[in-house]
Amino acid sequence: MVFPADEWPDGSSGTAGTGARAEAPTAVLGSPGGGRLIPAQSGPEVASVPGWSGEQWQRAYQRVRLTGRAYVWLNLVEQRLRSLLDDLLRPVYAPAHGADWVTAAAGPVGEEWVRRAAAVREVSRRKGFLLDPADDDPLVFLTLPQLRELMVQHWPCFEPYLDDRREIELALDELEVARHVVSRNRSLSPTVLAQTERAAARVLGLLDGRPAAGAGLPADIIEELVAGRYADVAAVHADRILLQRDLPVEDLLEGARRLDALGIALGMLCQNFTGKRLARLAAEGCRMRLLFLNPASSAVRRRERELGLGRGELSRSIEMNIMHVRRVRARLRDPGAFEIRVFDEMPRFTAYLVEGARLPGSRRRGGDLGVVQPYLRRARGMESPALVLRAAPSAGEDAEPGLLEVYREEFEGVWTDSRSVS
Repeated sequence: MVFPADEWPDGSSGTAGTGARAEAPTAVLGSPGGGRLIPAQSGPEVASVPGWSGEQWQRAYQRVRLTGRAYVWLNLVEQRLRSLLDDLLRPVYAPAHGADWVTAAAGPVGEEWVRRAAAVREVSRRKGFLLDPADDDPLVFLTLPQLRELMVQHWPCFEPYLDDRREIELALDELEVARHVVSRNRSLSPTVLAQTERAAARVLGLLDGRPAAGAGLPADIIEELVAGRYADVAAVHADRILLQRDLPVEDLLEGARRLDALGIALGMLCQNFTGKRLARLAAEGCRMRLLFLNPASSAVRRRERELGLGRGELSRSIEMNIMHVRRVRARLRDPGAFEIRVFDEMPRFTAYLVEGARLPGSRRRGGDLGVVQPYLRRARGMESPALVLRAAPSAGEDAEPGLLEVYREEFEGVWTDSRSVS
């Protein structure tokens, strides 16, 4: 026990100015490793708590980010599998067993873990943890491996709807690593997270009756959950190289119904997407409106001076790209669906605004997507920051428009003032 310097255990007052009172008393503090002698401090005792450094906090935040992403994927897979079990097994067992249909479906093999789940459910009821009536269901208290076991036991019920049992089991096996890490709050590496996202996207595709190859690239589930929070901004990249590493042009245009592109030379489209692919995209029903800076305008010469280019260098690049898309347009049966125009004013940004249907399992989780890059005075388009915009779900008529809608309006204004290229 620690005694303040002005209050001795024998009750004597601290006013007695004896020499023995000149120093603070020594106290013995108990610890797992035995007592240690420290000088007691005057005033109220304050325990010293070991703190985290800034680097430790950053590492902790990074672990939370990685684990949080994995948790969302695992949660989504578990919800999908639970829903599928409910749809296919409840009609088989519920008519005869009523509320105990899950126990009946589990059989003797799964009777023990179903009873444990029922006990957890009962405790949750008594303590008031079941806030949503939809969660007061036996399936909710089964773990992912238990849900998988139910599916495997009753595969004949699933076989008419799902193609490949082995593929689903292998993908669920991959998810087990991340499930153990997340459930025990251990450190999750970026490699395991990437594996988890791929496996989860594959499982979700397979449970929807699509082959594994059709599952596509993993979607950004976290981004979708917070859609609209950042005015449609889904991602920010320091330059176009980093953008294309994360979102290649073929993913940007996958399944597009319309493409509106505005820029100086539209290099990301003309130099990273072949003419055959562009023609095929148009033949599949994508309507395109392409706006180039007029290579003969004074704005081109101003831009050349900003970038330190020789006279005519930028205009020749624009002309080459315009010739490229004109050749594509000439091969189409409906050239009217592929419009090319030029504008004369100094451009402020380049934009690729895509409208398309939702593609299950694809990186593009929403119907509308956009990539916008501002033009910096001394930086080429390749070196400019890139914003990925994804239209947020409609929040009502009074909601403020997101950035995607703002850039659409800007595109329409420039398109109105532009001239057609024959």
